[in-house]
Formats: sequence, structure tokens, C-alpha cells
Amino acid sequence: MKQEQLSTTYKPNEFEDRIYQMWEEKGYFSPSEHEKDPFVVVIPPPNVTGILHMGHGLNNSLQDILARYYRMQGRPTLWLPGTDHAGIATQNVVERKLRAQGIEREEIGRESFVEETWKVKNSHHATILKQLKKMGCSCDWSRERFTLDEGLSDAVREVFVSLYEKGIVYRGNYLVNWCTSCGTALSDDEVEHQNENGRMYHILYPLADGSGNLEIATTRPETLLGDTAVAVHPDDERYGHLVGKSVLLPVANREIPIIADSYVDREFGTGVVKITPAHDPNDWEIGNRHNLEKITVMDPQGKMNEETPEEYRGLTMAEGRKKIVKDLEALGLFVDSKNHPHQVGHCYRCSTVVEPRVSDQWFVKMQDMANKALEAGRKGEITFYPNRWINTYNHWLGNIRDWCISRQLWWGHRIPVWYCDDCGEMMVLREDPASCRSCGSSQIRQEEDVLDTWFSSWLWPFSTLGWPEKTDDLKQFFPTSSLVTGYDIIFFWVARMIMGSLEFMGEVPFKDIYITGLVRDKQGRKMSKSLGNGLDPLEIIEEFGADAMKFTLGFLAAQGQDIPVDSSSFKLGSKFANKIWNATRFLLMNLEGISITPIEQVEMRDHDLWIYHQLNETVKSVRNAMENYRFDHACQQVYHFFWDDFCDWYVEISKVSLSSENQKERERTASILTALLEESMRLIHPFLSFVTEEIYQKLPNKQGYLMVAPYPEYQESRVQPVVSDKFTIFQDLIGGVRTLRSTFAISPDKKIPITVKVEQSQMEEFFNTYSAMGASLMGSSELTITTDQVNVEGSIPVAGRGVEAYVYVRDVVDLEKELAKLKKELKLAEKDKLMTEKKLQNKGFTDRAPADVIEKENKKLAEFTEKVEKCCRYIELLQQ
Repeated sequence: MKQEQLSTTYKPNEFEDRIYQMWEEKGYFSPSEHEKDPFVVVIPPPNVTGILHMGHGLNNSLQDILARYYRMQGRPTLWLPGTDHAGIATQNVVERKLRAQGIEREEIGRESFVEETWKVKNSHHATILKQLKKMGCSCDWSRERFTLDEGLSDAVREVFVSLYEKGIVYRGNYLVNWCTSCGTALSDDEVEHQNENGRMYHILYPLADGSGNLEIATTRPETLLGDTAVAVHPDDERYGHLVGKSVLLPVANREIPIIADSYVDREFGTGVVKITPAHDPNDWEIGNRHNLEKITVMDPQGKMNEETPEEYRGLTMAEGRKKIVKDLEALGLFVDSKNHPHQVGHCYRCSTVVEPRVSDQWFVKMQDMANKALEAGRKGEITFYPNRWINTYNHWLGNIRDWCISRQLWWGHRIPVWYCDDCGEMMVLREDPASCRSCGSSQIRQEEDVLDTWFSSWLWPFSTLGWPEKTDDLKQFFPTSSLVTGYDIIFFWVARMIMGSLEFMGEVPFKDIYITGLVRDKQGRKMSKSLGNGLDPLEIIEEFGADAMKFTLGFLAAQGQDIPVDSSSFKLGSKFANKIWNATRFLLMNLEGISITPIEQVEMRDHDLWIYHQLNETVKSVRNAMENYRFDHACQQVYHFFWDDFCDWYVEISKVSLSSENQKERERTASILTALLEESMRLIHPFLSFVTEEIYQKLPNKQGYLMVAPYPEYQESRVQPVVSDKFTIFQDLIGGVRTLRSTFAISPDKKIPITVKVEQSQMEEFFNTYSAMGASLMGSSELTITTDQVNVEGSIPVAGRGVEAYVYVRDVVDLEKELAKLKKELKLAEKDKLMTEKKLQNKGFTDRAPADVIEKENKKLAEFTEKVEKCCRYIELLQQ
């Protein structure tokens, strides 16, 4: 037969785009309709704020592996793509862009600003789409969604109104986290706490009756003007007589009460604390318990407001702090300040220090939904991989607070609430009203605030499938199967999706939750723009190919561990793809004039049975790894099988037959090789999708397209324990001989006489059958197989299981030089052994050292002991 050939070198950029276009045109990314047991994964929607980074590369590579694996299982597979409008982040991007032109958003108004934001969204979306396709992501683009598209907007409105009608959504004037830079409230989960070196200020508050002063300690003297009480512990004997009296608030000269509250820590500072209910969450709770006034001294821009004396108004909070301290010093009420490390909250998007501030906001009551989500975890309805992340999930849900969902932004889902300016009616509606439903007035206005980004994202698993409409997609593909995401959004997104789905769909949105590690640089640092250590997936693909990137990330993705990489790491995947390419080229070059026989009709020899046994075991291991989300194990198994078993052993064994003058033997061997290669491509396809498809299309025994070909299955008929055991003995012995050659630095071109003594006649037959292969791999000039006694003079034995190889090295090595080297190694090994023995005999060390450290030392002792024994044995043999 005339056979197509591959180009001489592996060049992924010559075929990856072509193959992706072909898959897309064939419609292979879309699942077939109305079939049972689908596999569904929804993409964690990337924010439309910029390009994807290597963290996205990891996340999407693993999702693609899953989607391709289950698609080949014959399950209708839907990988649903989409993007997130990312309210705060995207608005920040657009505001920065406008400011660079000297424009503030208020100057152009809400409508024009939103138009500008859509332009940025569309530009970034196009880049993200290009990146995902370049990666080879087998997403169903016909079902792509955006969190601000019409369908998802309907879902968001339905959820808001429904929860309001149930009394779960409510509006209130509460203390919230406020970002003065973004100009909006944040939920508790959007505040990142960082350790900072602050100062503790000691200030005197004069007693109103003139009988003395109370010394308080605070890190926030600038909020002093909002104090409405000072508090002491009810059991603190130092201050019990003062409870019920008053102090004069410094600077403001306002009288405020001294109260007793058990929240106060008697050991902290002076045991007296200022209470500022409008600017501290703990003070807020104390203020509620004691019915204290709540005075806000900061405006939305983070400046001191009209509630403060005139000389403070318009100052930033930092400037206000300096002035307060200066004025206190002038009044003789400032004691001192000291260094005080403490945690400070920052906005998770812009890193501005977050200020507690009283504000009218919309909230969701979370406790009942959290209880249902906790119960789902307890019942095993969801499984985390690795399982330890269930603790993070449980901890957050067990300590949940109501969710502040309103944001003072222009980009996002505008809250579906309208107010009547004539009668004051508040309307929460599914459809936009034309007039007030109470008085009929047309003087109505919609709520200015938008909803938190996560309020649309928590509906993602079912809103993307058409809910609240009862669509065919929703019926067929919900609940989804798996979620692949990062640990940083377990509470932002994962737990909320579970709560939302339980509330509106009556079941969890997915069963399995795989939590990826972080992609770090080789120094273990998180990749970031500021460090300049990030990797662009497109640049990696340009240099190494999409397959190389996906396979490398999968290979390194040990469950529960971060992944350290640099650009050179991707040589791993590139070399493997190149190995597959070259092995295929070798086979295709040997098919000229060959007739391929179906594998079922081919006579099998021991080495054929062995390779199919190895393939079978690999299939079993890979399937098990995939079922347990062990991507690294799956990649390592296919790598080991193809590179080691197939290329290094089976192809080498087959070369003898392929060069035979016996046409029948050549065709027999070629038929098996082609069948093995075809099945290997099916095995490897989820992990290296492009190169396997390109190769598959060149094979004479291909069946359609690889992407939708059946994944290999484990077959009991292929189990060959006896043959496998013989090959293991054979391989181990060859490995031992090669190690010996390396020890004595014997170059590959030097051939050595070797005698292999076997204990059993069937092993003698086996070794004789593969003696040509054995001689080639051991570098033997004369390989003798025997069950008789062996002349051992001038040889060094290499022991195996039931076999022993006698390697006659005396005539090919410099005895004097080798003996000197061995004696030097022996001396060092004896020294290391002695030191380790002394260390382990030292009770001071063994009593204090952790168990794993002691175990490590014991392993070192075993290694040094073995090395001493080996050196002694080699010296003795060479001196005979």
C-alpha cells in the first residue's frame, strides 16, 4: 500500500489552527440532543477586563481534558463557555481609560459611560475568545453566554424579585465595607485583610464632671468625631464607679456616656475603648445593644463630611488623622503613640483601604440557604478534590453573614426597584413599570445601584441553560457534572452557586468540585504583573504548541499542589509530542508495499501479548485517574506507556521483523504496530489533542475523526500476567547491566561479552527468543544464555529475579583507574555511613527530631550501607 507521510519535523503551528477549524465546522463541540447521562461542565467565566493568564491556561486545559475524555466515552458532552461582566473591575478599567483622556465618568453621564464599557467588553471578549480557541478548548460556542446578556438578565431579575417576595432580599441602613476609590459598598468576602504596621494612639477624654480623665487607646483617632460613647468591661474594677457618667469628647466638646459592655477586652490597651458605631463593625453591634446614635464623619469619597467641625471638612481621613492628633496635642489630651501591627482591610479589586461606613444598601439573608448548602455537604451530595477544601466551604457557610448585594456603580445589572417621587411607593418588579402602581404617577425613577457581580455568577449553572424558562437544555444538562475552579473563589462563587441552585432548582448544581492549585514561577512566587513573572498562554503556544502547554500543565497538576513553571517547563510536552510524531513517521515509512491485516486476525507472539497487556493496564490506570481527577497520574501513565513501553521496547523489538526479508512477518508486525498506534492516539487524545488528530488522519486504519472516536476500554482478554512477568525480569536485568556500564563509564560503542544464567527452562527459551534485542540494549558483543554453571572469572554479576548476568568488564576497563575510583567512593560512603549512624545513635537528636526527619536519616543510612557493600563487592571482583 502507498502511505501518506508526515513532515520531517514536528511543527504544531502548521496544523493546530487547521484542525481546530475542522472540529468546529464538523460541529463536534456541540453535544447530541436528547441523550441520557450527559457530561456537563460550565466554564468559570473569565472577567472581560483583559487577556487570560497562565492560571486560566491551567483551568481551561484541565476542563478540556475532561470534556474530550467524556466525549470519547460516548456521553453527550457540553462544555459551556462564557464571560463575566465583572462590575467593579471593568468599571475601574474604563474609568482609568477615561481619566487618561482627562475625563471623569460624571462628565459624560451614565448612558455614555455604559456605551464605552460595552466597547471595552467587546474588545476584551474577542481577545479571550481567540485565546481559548488557540488553546484548543472544545467549548460549545453556539451556547456561549455573558452575565449581562438578555437571558441572564431575566434570570437575575427573577431571582431578585422572588427573593424579595419571600422576604429574603431586604433594604436597610447598615454598616458596610466601603471602597472610597471604587465608590461602592463591598461584601465581607470582597475585603482582603493584610498585616500592616500601624500605630496605637493614647488619648485623654476628660470626665464631664471635671474629676479627671479617661485614657483610651485607638488605631483610628480620625473617627473620634463620630464617637457616641466610651466603653469599659462591666467587671473591670478600675472603672466600675464611672459607668453611667459622661466624658467630654475632645475637639468636638460633645458629652457622651460611659457604658459597660462585655465585648471590651480588659487586657487590651487601657481597658477603655471609644465607641464609633458608624465606623467600626464591633462598635456597630455595641451601638445597637445600647441604642447609641450613629454619626457618620466620612463622605463616599473618603473625606471628612459636614458632621465634623468646619476646619476638618474636605480633608481625607489620613489628613484628618494628622489634624486630630495635632489638635489633641494643643489641648494637652494626647498621651503618645506606639507601633502597632494589625490587620487592615483592602478592596479586593483596587487594594484601597476599606472604610466601614453606614449606608442604605440591599442585602440577602443567607442563613437558611447556608444551612441547606451545609447539609448538602454533610450528605455527600458534593465532593471536593482534594477533599480538604470542604473545610473551607463549611467554615465560611458556618460563619456566614447577610450578603450586601448593592453596588454604587454604573456597569452591571441595575436593581429592579422603582421609587415614586409623588407618593413614596417602592416597587420591586419583574417588568419595567410605566407609572406608579399606587398613585398612577409617571414621576418614577429606578434604583441607581447595580447588583454585585456575583449575584449573576451564582446563577451560572442554570441561568446559562435558559432558566427561568423551562428549556430543553435545562432539562437535559442540569445539574452539571463537574466544576474546575480556583480555591480563592470557593466562598465568592462555589458556595453561592450551591446555595442558589438549592434555592431555585431544588438540587446541587454539580457533584464534583476540582480545586486547582496556583501556577507559580520557579521561585514559588505567585505570577503577577508587578513582578513581571507572568506567562502569556499565547506566547507559550506560539513557541511550543497548544498540546505542549496542555500536556505539561496536566502532567504537573498534582492534586492539591501549586504548579511551579517557567517557559522552559513546556519543553516536557513539546518533547513528548515530538516523540509521538517521530515514532509515527518511522512506522509510516515502513508501510510502503505493506498490506494491513485487521488486528483480530493477526497471530500474536510474546512481545505482542506483552505490549497489549501494558496498554491494557495503562487504560485501566488512566480511567481510574480520570475518575478521581488525578490529571497528573493520567498524563504520566500515557507518557510512560508510549515513550517507554511502546517506543523504547516494542518498536525496538519490532525493528528486526520490519527489516526481515519475510514479507509475511513484516506485514504481521506492521499490522500490530498500526493497530497499537491507532489505539494509542485514542488513549492520548484528551491530553495532546492536535497532534493525535493530525496523526490519526494519516493512519490506514482510522475510523472517521479521532475527537469523536471511542476511548480505549480495559479488556480482560488482554491480561497476560505470565508474559508480563517475563518481560519485567528481562527489562530489569537489562537495566541493571546498563547501570553497571554507566558505573564504569563504558562507552556505548564498546561491546562486552555477557552470559545470562537462568534458573528455569522457560526463561531460557524466552531470553533466547529475545537475545538479539537483549544484546543490542546491553551492548553485548557475545550474549550467551544458559542454565549451566558459568565461568565467572573477569566478570561482575548483575542479579535479577531468577536470572543473573555476568558482565565481563576486565578486558574493557582500566582496572587500576577503576579500582582507585571505587576505593575513593568506598571511603566517602563509609564516612557518610558512620556520620549517619552516629546521628541516629544520638538520643538528643532522636528524642527531638520529627518522625519524618528520622525516617529520612534512616533512608540515607540504608543508601550509604548499600553503596559500601556494592563498592566492596566490585573491588573484590576486580582484584580476583
